[in-house]
Parts: sequence; C-alpha cells; structure tokens
Amino acid sequence: MAEQPRPGRRLAVLLALVPVTACGPTPVAPLPVRPPDPTVAPATASPPATTPAAPPTTGPAATTVGALPSRPPAPPPTTPARPPGGTRPPSTSPRPSACLGPVRYDLVLADTELALLRSLCLSVGGVLRIQGIGPGEVTVDREDLVSHHYEAGVVDIRFVQPGTVRVTIPQDGTPYPVTVVVV
Repeated sequence: MAEQPRPGRRLAVLLALVPVTACGPTPVAPLPVRPPDPTVAPATASPPATTPAAPPTTGPAATTVGALPSRPPAPPPTTPARPPGGTRPPSTSPRPSACLGPVRYDLVLADTELALLRSLCLSVGGVLRIQGIGPGEVTVDREDLVSHHYEAGVVDIRFVQPGTVRVTIPQDGTPYPVTVVVV
C-alpha cells in the first residue's frame, strides 16, 4: 500500500510551482476606475461613496492613471472605395432574383444544347460570350442596346443599355433565338 503524502509536503510542492513576485520600493498605481454611466439608473438610491484621496507622489515613479472611458470610441466612418477607371458602382435598386447581374455568361456551343436555352437575364454591363462560332453568324435585333466584338471564334456581346435583346445563334443550320432581358 502506498504511503499518503503529508499535508506539509503538499504545500511545499504547491509553493514551488507558484511563481512568487516581490514588490519593489516603488509604489503601485491604483487600478483605473470607470465612472458610473449616467444613462443607467441605479437599482437603489444611495448617497455617493467618498474615497479618501491618495497622497500625491513625486519623483520619477509618479504616474497618472486616467479613468477609462465608459464606451470605446466609435470607429471613423468609412466610404466605399470607387473602382478605378471611372466605372460606376453597382446599382442599389432591387434586381429580380433570376437575374445574374453584370457578369460574363460563357456559352460554349460544343457543350450546349441551344434548344434548351430560351432566355437569360443580365444587368447592364453583363457580357454574353459565345465560343465556337464563325464571324458574322450571331445577330442581335437591338444594336443600340449592345456592343459586340468577334475574335478567334468567340463573340462577346456586352449589354450597355437596359431593355430586351433577341440574340440569334445558329447551330447545325438552325437559328436559335435567345431572349436576353437587361436590367
């Protein structure tokens, strides 16, 4: 059977584990005190307690401890940074939930069945990118609402004004109209 350690020995082990710090000859500054918040009413009305004034200290060890503010200062207001290049920020007006926003919608003709794509909703600034088509094959019915560009088998149609544009894309000799609603 194991012998139980004596209580004096336990205390000695505990004291060895606890670091002991000694106070030097300099006085210790009192902890800062928060003033009562005037917006909060006390639960019971009691006269304010008076505390004796601490004797003033002089010399190199004298420090001033101020009262902590009752609330942290508010951060300065920030303004959203404007994107470079003079582009306008996104609209704050509500957009239909089915609308994709001002994004680039890639349409790869080799992987897409155009008969299933009837309509599309984009915001002004959105781009319909059609990949795998020849020059002059894609047509639009509202040239005033779009800006388009062809290069190396890719047609980019940027929607620059709100409205409805019918984009006609041929595939295997059949023209497929895609109605693009631009908000």
